Amino acid sequence: MKKALTLLSLALLGQAGAATITVWTHFGEGELTWLRAQAAQFKAKTGHTVNLVSVPFDQIPDKLIQSAPKGQGPDLVTTLPQDRLGQLAAAGVIEPMDKYVTSRTDYDRTAINAMTYQGKLFGIPMFAEAVAVIYNKKLVPNAPTTWAQFLATAQKNTGSGRFGYLADLSNAYMQYGIISAYGGYVFKNNGGTLNVKDVGLGNAGADKASAFLNDLRYKYNLVPEGVDGGAAKSAFVDGRLAMLLTGPWDMGDIKKAGIDYGIMNFPTPPGASGKWSPFVGVQGTLMNAYSKQKSVAAQFAKQISSSDAQVAFNKAGGRIPVSLSARTKLKSDPVVVGFGRAISAGTPMPNVPQMGAVWSPWSSAIAQSVQKANQNYAQILDKAVQEINGAIK
Repeated sequence: MKKALTLLSLALLGQAGAATITVWTHFGEGELTWLRAQAAQFKAKTGHTVNLVSVPFDQIPDKLIQSAPKGQGPDLVTTLPQDRLGQLAAAGVIEPMDKYVTSRTDYDRTAINAMTYQGKLFGIPMFAEAVAVIYNKKLVPNAPTTWAQFLATAQKNTGSGRFGYLADLSNAYMQYGIISAYGGYVFKNNGGTLNVKDVGLGNAGADKASAFLNDLRYKYNLVPEGVDGGAAKSAFVDGRLAMLLTGPWDMGDIKKAGIDYGIMNFPTPPGASGKWSPFVGVQGTLMNAYSKQKSVAAQFAKQISSSDAQVAFNKAGGRIPVSLSARTKLKSDPVVVGFGRAISAGTPMPNVPQMGAVWSPWSSAIAQSVQKANQNYAQILDKAVQEINGAIK
C-alpha cells in the first residue's frame, strides 16, 4: 500500500511539473512536419507539451499585439523576420531573450545582430537569406575573385544572345551590397543602435554606388534596359547567362534546369572603400512578454535553433541555417556554403519601424538612377533622403 501511494505521488508530481506551451507558426508542408517532430522530441525529453497553431505569416504581428496583453496569445512565435522587432518591441509584446541565450558563439554574428533591437536580443535566430552571384560552371569554370576578373569573364560571355552578368539594377534591396561597399548606409549604426536621424543613402559613397550601377548598364554594356529578376533568372535556367545575382528562393528552378552551378560573393567594386555586403534577412523565434511559461518556452526555442535541429530544418525546407556548426555539417551542400558566405559578409536589414519610410523613395531613386546614362545621382538621392527624413520626423 505504501509503495502504491509513493508511485501515485510521483505520478502526480510529474503531472504538476509538466507544462503546455503554445507556439504560433506559419510553416507549411515539410517545415511543419519538422516542427511537429521537434515538439514530440521535446515532450519525450522534458514531459512538456507543445501545442502548435498555424497562423498566416502576415497576420501574426497584429494578432500578437492584440492578444498578448489579454493572456490569449502564444508563448512563442516561430518565426518572424527582424524587420518586425521594432514594432513588436514598441508594443511591449515580446520578451528580451538575453538571459536565456548564455552562449552565442555558434550563431552567425550577422544573425545575432539582426535579432538585436536597442541593445537587447529579442529573438533566437533560425535561418537567414541574402543574395549572391550564381554562376554557370560550363561558362565560368573558375569563379572570379576580383572586379577585373569578374568584368573580363562577364564581357567574354556577352553577345550572340548570351549574357555575362544580369541583375535587377533597379531593385534597391538587391543592390544594397554595392551601396554598402562604397560607404552608403540606410541608418548609421552606432555600436549596435541605429540612428534613424542619420540616413546615409545620399552620401558621397551612395552617389558612387549609383554611378557604378549605371555603368553596369551603359558603360560596360552588361545589363540591358528592362531586365528584371524574372528575365535574368529565365536567361540563367536557359543556359544563356553566365552569372546571376539572386537569392536562395531561385535555387529550386535552377536545380530543376540541371545547371552545374557555383555560388560566390560579388567582388569588391572598383574604387569602393569596403567589401560587398548585401542585405541579410533573418527570421527567428520570439517569446511573448506575457507568457506564463517563459522558462519552458525558452527551452523549446533553444532546442529548435540548435545545430542538429537546424540541419534537420534545412533538409525539410532548404533554409540556410545560422548555426555555424550546422553549416559545417552541411558543407557538402553548395547552397548552404555559398549563401552562408554571403550572409556572413552581409549587413542586417534595419529592424526599426522607421524602415517603412525608406523603401518607397529609396527604391524609386535607385530605379531612376539606371534609367539613362550619366544621371545626376546626388540630386536624385538627396531628394529621396529628404523625403525619408520628412516621413520619419
